[in-house]
Amino acid sequence: MDERASEPGRLAAAFIALMFLLTVGVIYAPRFVHREEAVKAAPQAQPVLPKVQLWLSTADRRLKLARQPDIDMTARGSSTADVIIDVQKTYQSIVGFGAAMTDSSAWLLQNRLSDGQRNALMKELYGAPPNLNLNMMRIPLGASDFSLKLYTFDDVPAGETDLELVHFNVTPNMPDVLPAVRQALGINPDLRIIASPWSAPAWMKTEGSLIGGELQEQYESVYADYLVKSVDALRGRGIPIFALTLQNEPNFVPITYPGMAIGPTQRARIVTQYLGPKLASRVPHTSILEWDHNWSHPEQPLSVLANPDTARYIDGVAWHCYEGSPYAQGRVHRAYPQKDAYITECSGGDWASSVNGELLWFSRALLVEGIRNWARGVVYWNLALDENHGPHLGGCAACKGIVTIDSKTGEVSRNDEYYALAHFSSFVLPGALRVNSTATDKGIDNVAFQNADDESIVLVVVNSNKEERHITVADNRARFEYTLPPLSVATFVWNPDPAGTLLRRGMRWLNGEAIKRGFVRPAQPGGASEP
Repeated sequence: MDERASEPGRLAAAFIALMFLLTVGVIYAPRFVHREEAVKAAPQAQPVLPKVQLWLSTADRRLKLARQPDIDMTARGSSTADVIIDVQKTYQSIVGFGAAMTDSSAWLLQNRLSDGQRNALMKELYGAPPNLNLNMMRIPLGASDFSLKLYTFDDVPAGETDLELVHFNVTPNMPDVLPAVRQALGINPDLRIIASPWSAPAWMKTEGSLIGGELQEQYESVYADYLVKSVDALRGRGIPIFALTLQNEPNFVPITYPGMAIGPTQRARIVTQYLGPKLASRVPHTSILEWDHNWSHPEQPLSVLANPDTARYIDGVAWHCYEGSPYAQGRVHRAYPQKDAYITECSGGDWASSVNGELLWFSRALLVEGIRNWARGVVYWNLALDENHGPHLGGCAACKGIVTIDSKTGEVSRNDEYYALAHFSSFVLPGALRVNSTATDKGIDNVAFQNADDESIVLVVVNSNKEERHITVADNRARFEYTLPPLSVATFVWNPDPAGTLLRRGMRWLNGEAIKRGFVRPAQPGGASEP
């Protein structure tokens, strides 16, 4: 062996070891005292425990994501706790949270706000914490019920077809969506976008109309081409598509806005024979999500995934919240644990059940229970609507966006759904892992995470009781207590081992510097770094 070849490795090892000792010395210096001083010190110094940061919202809107005084932690001891956090037991990683950039939302942003108003709102929505930090988005491929006109990307006169898709064009039909999405990407370049069609072009369908009907079998291959072309066209305009669904709500045929029935057999055939192979070799990868409909029919995605030739192309299942419960996600996950789950649509609105607000339902049923049942991301329906719940083509006449934009003044109002999302999106960062947290008694729901970068723990607790509730929370070293107000949502954030986090960060930085300077080679697959 050439001894000179190993010299950089020895230098790197010595450098890292020295920095390690210095780091440990800095962190633990107060513990090393003169023997005589130690004898005099009584009682022995206790380890410094972290403080817990708290943000609180109440259903009466008295508090809206309001920062509260920090909470002191005490040593864990042997006593029990209502919520016990175990960061060693982990579940799914989190992709993020967001809302749909429908034609209606984009039109309001582009046409009812001044440049200053729009820039401020978009930064608030997509900017890093303490902003809302939205990093997921859904966009319709063509018209939805929240559009200003009927269209797809390949419309031809009645009686004509376009098998080669020579008339395909996205630009004329998305004058507001394209700049709005690009602005969001400019603020958050890591934005994950899910694309969903509401209907195939009318000439592919049994009724010859965007409203109603089914996809004709003879056009299944062309429809797959249409979807792939949509992904490519948007990417060419600076909008990468993270995931694609075959059809929005394929088990429902609306009568007032675009829609189309595609049963599980047809969906499986399209994915297996056409769409899956067409997308499989593309870089960057675009995921295919099955279903894109309600919790109430888990048998449909289960049927599609039961075909192994189809399942190999499907990355996950997309869910809507309007019927059933999020436990359906858990049922499908148990059958196919390698497939991801995403909630891709859920809307609040001015209906009878929301007379007392929707903060608790969205926080508890959609977010806490949805994530405890394996959702990696939660995407609300409209990002923004006006004071008249529009503009829209048909369908939901009472839906709300996460914000309301006054169509006359441009004033922005933040709805309950905004704050429900904020209790998660502003604190649970992409890449965070859901960690184990014990379930509590009826009326108290929780879910916990550990962020990847700073190792902080995030615990969201919902109190659905009309009375205040006292809870105790513990991790493996410490515990704290808090009395939750009635009908409230609380986000608790703390770092269980700040000294260890600092040390691990320092070691990662040192290793990165050693690699950058050529002292150490990057880790090889299946092995450690080579000298």
